[in-house]
Amino acid sequence: MKSRTVILDGAGLSADAVVAVARHGAVVELADTARAALAETRQYIEAHWLQEDAPLMYAFNTGVGALKSQRIAPDEISTFQASLIRSHSAGTGEPMPAEVVRAMMVLRANAFASNHSGVRVEILDRLIAMLNLGITPVVASKGSVGASGDLAPLALMSGALMGLPQSRVTFRGEEMPASHAFELAGLAPTLDVQAKDATALINGATASLAYAVLTAHDARELLTHATISMAMSLEALRGELSCFEDRVMQARPHRGQRQVAAAIRRLVAGSQRCTEPARQVRLRSTPGLDDGPKSGTPHAPPLAPRIQDVYSLRCVPQVHGPVLDALDYVDGILATEMNSATDNPLIFPQAEGYAIISGGNFHGQYIAQAMDLLALAVTDLSAICDRRSARLIDPACNFGLPANLIAQRPGINTGFAVAQSMGTGLVLENMGLCSPASATSLPAKGNTEDHISNSCFAARRTRTVVENAQAIVAVELLLAAQALDLADRDLSAFPVGAGTAAAQSAVRAIVPAMLADDRWLHDDLERLKALLTSDQLRAAVQAACGPLWQAQETA
Repeated sequence: MKSRTVILDGAGLSADAVVAVARHGAVVELADTARAALAETRQYIEAHWLQEDAPLMYAFNTGVGALKSQRIAPDEISTFQASLIRSHSAGTGEPMPAEVVRAMMVLRANAFASNHSGVRVEILDRLIAMLNLGITPVVASKGSVGASGDLAPLALMSGALMGLPQSRVTFRGEEMPASHAFELAGLAPTLDVQAKDATALINGATASLAYAVLTAHDARELLTHATISMAMSLEALRGELSCFEDRVMQARPHRGQRQVAAAIRRLVAGSQRCTEPARQVRLRSTPGLDDGPKSGTPHAPPLAPRIQDVYSLRCVPQVHGPVLDALDYVDGILATEMNSATDNPLIFPQAEGYAIISGGNFHGQYIAQAMDLLALAVTDLSAICDRRSARLIDPACNFGLPANLIAQRPGINTGFAVAQSMGTGLVLENMGLCSPASATSLPAKGNTEDHISNSCFAARRTRTVVENAQAIVAVELLLAAQALDLADRDLSAFPVGAGTAAAQSAVRAIVPAMLADDRWLHDDLERLKALLTSDQLRAAVQAACGPLWQAQETA
């Protein structure tokens, strides 16, 4: 991933490319065509618009906000631009994660590459050099309303780009003044901003977008892993499979629902565990089974057919499916945002020269509403995962598995009850977090921003929801793997599906079964959370059963 090169042209940036830059240090370059266009536009600006008699152009040769009619003289424009960065650096709170700051930088540079901002190419070169050298601004995470863009976070980023004495960056594993990092890297310690440079740097909901792109990427991986953990729970509970048939899905043919059902069928393909003969086998911990030799033998008289399972198993396509559809919608919004010009005013070529037009592309409502939807969808996904975990430890619901999935000496050992309740606690937290942020608006900046999007909070909050859900899925993986191991003692003649078996092996490669006394569960859960933020589990499963998310099947 480190060797990948991402070329910015203002039109072709993808979420995968942003992740590659933000997390894996992919090299960034500016497209030659974009460089030439930027230079041509800037040449016109300096020749025609930096004059005393130039028309008033917002934030170019005028003040901002309520000062929009205040003309700025040409010899004061540079001072005005630098002053904007200082006055807008009003962020607070814990620092943004470094990966989010890096995503914000590459997204801002790509917006400039579209050649609607009028910035000097030196600004892009500085941003790109910082990304490639690993010079990452320290940016406070709170303080943006997502209306005239994410002003405070972007100003803090821009102050570091300029090498202002108050600005801090991380470089080579240390935090230091930005100017010192540039000197160590062999770059000029400071960079002046000229007409339109600072205005463009701070205008746009780019901090919101950075959080959103990384969060949506993680949410899609989360859905894959939640579907894998569901298959493990399904087989541990010897569930019914007929509810996942495509003819059932065709009767209500939502795209996401059908894709999830198809993924489940691939995961459990070849399973003998989810069959009526397997359901008839008595497990050694079945309540009332005092005669040890009877474990592993059929119930006598036979159990009545199960007919259908509870909703947390049977209705997974109908619950996971909307999450997949929501992700597709969110990704469409973000793909457009990633390749848009979002500052104000914007510059457009015309028959003779260029036009400059004030607009509102900086407003973050698209991002805010998309993140509200994603928070809601992931919260419900986390809830159904937790309900499956709850069934796995409950002897009233788990079809003969031991209470709390204790392997031996119940009473002395407590098993996995608190691991499951941790998941419930995180679901409750997500429920509190998923209330809409995008519908919350208060006027700001002397009522010049009389409608705001709250997009930065919406995206930052959704990142937390996804992180909580990752831990909830880790709990289900832990409990389902334990349940499968305990059931195998009596059901080894009924193998699980190839995808489920591969998932079980991947889990057991990092977390062994707890077949003796209780152990320190915190570390097991942390290892599984790390597994969920890599591609190892998905890769292992897909090597066994093929891609889970194939093109939608036809009837």
